[in-house]
Amino acid sequence: MESLKNLIARGSVLFLIGVFFALVLNLLQVQRQVTVFPPEVLASLFSSAWWVPPSCGTAAAVIGLLYPCLDKQLGEELRYKREWSSVMRCVAVFVGINHASAKIDFANNIQLSVSLAAMSIGLWWLFDRSRSGFGLGVGIAVLATFVTQLLVYNDVYRYTEPDFLFVRSWLPCVFFSGGVTMGNIGRQLASYDNDPSNDARIKKD
Repeated sequence: MESLKNLIARGSVLFLIGVFFALVLNLLQVQRQVTVFPPEVLASLFSSAWWVPPSCGTAAAVIGLLYPCLDKQLGEELRYKREWSSVMRCVAVFVGINHASAKIDFANNIQLSVSLAAMSIGLWWLFDRSRSGFGLGVGIAVLATFVTQLLVYNDVYRYTEPDFLFVRSWLPCVFFSGGVTMGNIGRQLASYDNDPSNDARIKKD
């Protein structure tokens, strides 16, 4: 029962973090006109379709809960020591990658995609370096890009200057770095469930 409560609590926190990221980062993309929503689907103060924040929140919760589970299965949960300062630096780099995709002007999309790919791999190398982190990041990037292509194909929204099957070629890089970032947050939250000091404190009380 206690583990179920911890799972629900972690999922709720991850959901709220995902919603916050969706509102802030999508606002950046819309303002820069990287993504364009039809007027009839815009339904919030942040100029975003209503379904984007809850969808991203749900994805963030799933990813954040899945990472520590896979770590445990592969025996990697204790391989790298993490702390909140490292997680916050990871978040800062992720926001920087999103900022670069929307704000920095490159000569062409290929140059931008290669630069963001290098930054995303660098994020994984600096803040993760696990097999589970890389594998899940790639899987998330492929699945999320496919779902986005379906949404764009069905005119839910569109990308300006698409160069990769209705979307931008750098999109998988953003999804990869986002998956690694949410995974690190999920791992940090999960570390409290396995902290012996917490168990000792509970028994003492």
